[in-house]
Amino acid sequence: MLVERDNNMAEEEEGEAGGHHVLLLPGPMQGNVNSMMKLAQLLALHHFHITFLTTDFIHRRLHRFADIHSLSQTYPNLEFKTISDGLPDDHPRSGNNALADLYSSMNSHAKPLLRDFILSQTAAKPKITCLIGDGFLGGLTADVADEVGIPVIHFRAISASCFWALFCAPNLFESNELPIRGEEDMDRIISNLPGMENILRCRDLPSFYRGTESNLVDPLKSTVFDCHQTLRARGVILNTFEDLDGPLLSQMRLKFLQVFAVGPLHAHAKTTPSTSSFWEEDRSCLTWLDSQPLKSVLYVSFGSIATVTRERLMEFWYGLVNSKKRFLWVIRPDMVAGKDNDERVAAELEEGTKERGFIVGWAPQEEVLAHKAIGGFLTHSGWNSTLESLVAGVPMICWPCFADQQINSRFVSEVWKVGLDMKDLCDRDVVEKMVNDLMVHRREEFLKSAQAMATLAHKSVSPGGSSYSSLHDLVEFIKSASRKIN
Repeated sequence: MLVERDNNMAEEEEGEAGGHHVLLLPGPMQGNVNSMMKLAQLLALHHFHITFLTTDFIHRRLHRFADIHSLSQTYPNLEFKTISDGLPDDHPRSGNNALADLYSSMNSHAKPLLRDFILSQTAAKPKITCLIGDGFLGGLTADVADEVGIPVIHFRAISASCFWALFCAPNLFESNELPIRGEEDMDRIISNLPGMENILRCRDLPSFYRGTESNLVDPLKSTVFDCHQTLRARGVILNTFEDLDGPLLSQMRLKFLQVFAVGPLHAHAKTTPSTSSFWEEDRSCLTWLDSQPLKSVLYVSFGSIATVTRERLMEFWYGLVNSKKRFLWVIRPDMVAGKDNDERVAAELEEGTKERGFIVGWAPQEEVLAHKAIGGFLTHSGWNSTLESLVAGVPMICWPCFADQQINSRFVSEVWKVGLDMKDLCDRDVVEKMVNDLMVHRREEFLKSAQAMATLAHKSVSPGGSSYSSLHDLVEFIKSASRKIN
């Protein structure tokens, strides 16, 4: 009888949701696409018709390196469409200035394209009844939703702590906690940030706060503007869970109509293991990991956008080799900025890497972090990487570059106690020391806290868990909001 009742409920849900068409517009970066792709899968399982709208550039990368054809077969109600990001084809769309270029171009070009796309839908499928727009483009998506008369829900691919710290920027300036007054001010404690009182130093604030000696200026001004545009949305979706960010979520619920904490999105049992990679994954690293001892390898990756100078690359390389620990290092083809003609590598680095290291251009990160040989993660502290490490129970060394990474690294070290923060330092001796602290001297301490957090993460997406329930609430909310359109 239980199976029959479940089948009847599923048929009722399919009939009800089948008339609703949800458009997802991720920000034009790999991390944003990855997390929203997982959300798209989860919503497709609830029988909504889903359109995943990416830029032409991203779609070409996904078609080349990600198996989106299989996703379309697995989810026949999920389709992929494209619009232009407005940048020339030869723009690299990577590097530390990529965010600003993409943001400016999308806001200049995408509004009429998005509006026309929504209005041009044919009768062959349900009309678009709800827009889930990346908060990176908060003003753009809110404006278009208002123009075409459909509800918009914002999705934040950044951490809850970063979103809240940016939202609270006007109050920080009004209370004279900001601006940051030069390098000598970087270790001053921020005491007036609700839910994060006395946790953050100035250097831990999102990178947009740096260089704001006068009041709200770009890029901080535009970023804060988009955060406040979420007040116009019907709700906000966050890739986090109550046990991780409860105090911040409580503060947000005082400001926003609905807060859906549905993460970690990639940990939901119903999502299909898949990649949204913009790079070709080198799976030979998994074979190499198979031959390494339990929890003996440090995984090193600085994400899909950040670049480093050759000088900094060498500092990390020396630190890793001098630590005498095994390491798996992702060095993207475009990761080294300002390449010069001197690409020689010292003999001791080549020998140390040959003995204990393995270098690839890109790796299947979720699988790597879940591998039994991985004992730590030297990361740029992007939010997807941080969540993936938390879910896998892997302690971290954090070397943040920009955006939300500065605040994420502070939470890793001082709030969740699952790693070390190396921000604003790039020295071979510091790298060597932190690797040995994480992998040897404080190994048991960090493994214990990381495993405890992993247990909480998995509990949150299990039946009865906070994120499992919040996802159900989101589904019902979309149905209700869309029903008023139909």
